[in-house]
Amino acid sequence: MKKTIAIGSDHRGYNLKEMLINYLDSEKFQVIDFGTHSEESVDYPDYSVKVAKCVTDSDAHYGISICGSGIGVSIAANKIKGARAVNATSEKITEMSRRHNNANIICFGADFIDITTAIKYFNIFISTEFEQGERHVRRVNKLNNL
Repeated sequence: MKKTIAIGSDHRGYNLKEMLINYLDSEKFQVIDFGTHSEESVDYPDYSVKVAKCVTDSDAHYGISICGSGIGVSIAANKIKGARAVNATSEKITEMSRRHNNANIICFGADFIDITTAIKYFNIFISTEFEQGERHVRRVNKLNNL
C-alpha cells in the first residue's frame, strides 16, 4: 500500500511543488495538495499549517512543505503539536531527521534545490526508519509534549 503525502507551498515553492506532485503521482503515492495553485503571492504559514495538521491528524503519513528558503515553512509546521518538520538541506540531515527525530514533514527551499535533489531527499526521508532506541523515543516524546 502506497503512503499518503500531504503537500503545500507558497508562491515561490509552487513550481517545485507541481514537479514533486508529478513525481509522486508517477510513483503511485496518494497526494493531498493544499495549494497554492499559482505563482500569485500568498503567505507560507497558511499552507504549511494545513500540511502539518493533515499529518498530525493522521490523514497523511508524511508531509512536504515548500517556500523560497524552506525556513519559514519549517518554523510554521513546527508550531503544530506533533509536527516534526525538517528543512532538508543535505542527504545526511534528511536521514538523521528521520533516524533520530522521527521527522514527519520534509521542507524544501525552492530557491536552493532542484527537482532531482528534492526527489533524492524525499526518497531518503520516506525510506529511513526511526531508530526505536530508548534515548530517541524519550527525546521525541519530549518534543511531542512541548
